[in-house]
Amino acid sequence: MSDVDRLFATPLAQVSDFVFDENVARVFPDMIKRSVPGYPTIVENIGVIAAHYAQPGTLIYDLGCSLGAATQSMRRHLRQEGCRILAVDNAAAMVQRCAEYLSAQDSMIEELVPATVMQADILDLDFEPCSVVVLNFTLQFIAPPQRLALLQRIRQALLPGGILILSEKFRFADDREQERLEQVHYAFKRANGYSDLEIAQKRSAIENVMLLDTPQTHLSRLEQAGFSQAYSWFQCFNFGSIVAHA
Repeated sequence: MSDVDRLFATPLAQVSDFVFDENVARVFPDMIKRSVPGYPTIVENIGVIAAHYAQPGTLIYDLGCSLGAATQSMRRHLRQEGCRILAVDNAAAMVQRCAEYLSAQDSMIEELVPATVMQADILDLDFEPCSVVVLNFTLQFIAPPQRLALLQRIRQALLPGGILILSEKFRFADDREQERLEQVHYAFKRANGYSDLEIAQKRSAIENVMLLDTPQTHLSRLEQAGFSQAYSWFQCFNFGSIVAHA
């Protein structure tokens, strides 16, 4: 069980850049649930979409897996023979807890798709041929100049008929749209018990770490990376998810 997220509940003399350390890992499920509108729907349907496109006997990647929510969802839905999932994250605290969650899932459900979690920088991975790749709120933490090259490498690794599922927080080119959706997002966080202080300090912590793109930037980059088609399948306020086909 995770703790309640109170990381930004008291005034901080200096707000440091957000890092995925043990303190964050400990409260992460609560943080995500209360911070990301539509997150349960996205995670559950990553499993549904992955199960539809996964090919028997192939590898599936969950890149930037954090605590493995997408991996757990895919394991609940996948029925293809011989698939395996590789969940990757560069944060040691996340990897450790992810492994514990996957082990607990193994003990509760029989005949799940095998899943391995490893600590690594996804920018350094040598991708093997695969049928599904998940980037669930991961690309936004990659330096913008490195995003296209990563997507190109993923595209090259995908088998014919394979897909990438890309979930992100968006910014919007239209200033009024951006402001209105941002304010509704803050209202969502307040409705989930966050104070204005917590919202402001979290925003300061993450603004230099999580660099956002517009939906159109994502779609254009995916086309540039060599994907044959990319489209949005879900949006809730300023959060959404895209499917890109090899």
